[in-house]
Amino acid sequence: MPSKHLLFGTGGIPRSTKGTSSVSGIKRIRELGLDCMELEFVQGVRMSEKGAKNVLETAKKEEVALSVHAPYYINLNSYEEDKLKASIERIYQAARIGSLCGAESVVLHAGFYQKSSKKHTFENVSKALSELAGQLRNEGIPAILRPETMGKRTQFGTLEEVLALSAEIERVLPCLDFCHLHAREGKENSYSEFTEILSMVEESLGKEGLLNMHMHIAGVEYGMNGEKRHLNLKESDLNYPELMKALKEFKIRGRVILESPVLEEDALMLREIYGSVEVL
Repeated sequence: MPSKHLLFGTGGIPRSTKGTSSVSGIKRIRELGLDCMELEFVQGVRMSEKGAKNVLETAKKEEVALSVHAPYYINLNSYEEDKLKASIERIYQAARIGSLCGAESVVLHAGFYQKSSKKHTFENVSKALSELAGQLRNEGIPAILRPETMGKRTQFGTLEEVLALSAEIERVLPCLDFCHLHAREGKENSYSEFTEILSMVEESLGKEGLLNMHMHIAGVEYGMNGEKRHLNLKESDLNYPELMKALKEFKIRGRVILESPVLEEDALMLREIYGSVEVL
């Protein structure tokens, strides 16, 4: 369910967690006073159903909202049938285990253009996500698939592409990664550009789109071809104070997941900045 407030949390367990388990991470999120955490299945879905049950119980007890990030090894525009099937299966398993954890949103990197046109790539990604969304619906798995805006120009995932998929396919919504949007062209880094992005979300998905947003934020190093690596917010040129202002102005609801190297430090800083923004 969409939250009544904007929630702040980390991509993966906080760095200050004692231990390496998701359960320990959830408890640490609560100790820090943060609100949410993204389970990182990026190297593969290695959690058992029993493990997922423990995560669910802990998240409910600690009142921490969860999402999952599907494995990186995905290309829904692969020319090879076996690779395409494996990609779909990885997202499916992330959704299945994620839902057992109580996570609703499944963030995914959809793929690469390779030698395809952008139009053909979109058609391939759309077909794969439509089929997968249908399978999840038929099996009663309550997952929202969230293709992410991507930071390299070789990757499928412009804002327009992600919004078009979300408008076209039921139970597909965007994951807006603001450092990726910035890194892709070296733009999207001012209050007016942030408000333009949010206006595009509203135009494509209506007010409901603004009330159920999933966002990734980090500092970013980038070059001619886009994203190179994540940075701590204070070490980057990302205009995060103006981004927080735009999110508050638009009364955005949903989740902000920090992916900078210092994770919880930046999550707490952003939440404080967001809380201090005064809107008329």
